[in-house]
Amino acid sequence: MRVVIQRVKKASVSIQDSITSSIGAGLLVLVGIEESDTQEDALWLAQKITSMRIFSDEEGKMNLDILQSSGELLVVSQFTLHAQTKKGNRPSFIRAARPEKAIPIYSYFLEQLNVLLAKPVQTGTFGAMMDVALINDGPVTIWMDTAQKE
Repeated sequence: MRVVIQRVKKASVSIQDSITSSIGAGLLVLVGIEESDTQEDALWLAQKITSMRIFSDEEGKMNLDILQSSGELLVVSQFTLHAQTKKGNRPSFIRAARPEKAIPIYSYFLEQLNVLLAKPVQTGTFGAMMDVALINDGPVTIWMDTAQKE
């Protein structure tokens, strides 16, 4: 699984010009699922995301996690995170999981985030054409891949 995590002042998802999900201060997480990904990967990422200390404390240091900062979470599926661009000019998405594989892992990932945050996680709609709007905070943007677990 690959994620791009962006600390935001606010973020929203619109489908056909209608806002379907929105958050205030917190994290926007774009998530891509690969054919080889498992529930174990989803759990690892959920734990990592919710415990990552990337919010400022009273001294302005990145010392707080999303729970400590009372932040919100918006998760958007994005298979294009698995684009292969080595050959040619048209990206290949062959490694991205097909919906029948990706949806159960995506759902499990959301369930784990809901449990760890103890509040509802906002989401986009899997497979839909979405407009994602955000105001970066910092900006703080972090990329992670469970294949590397860095």
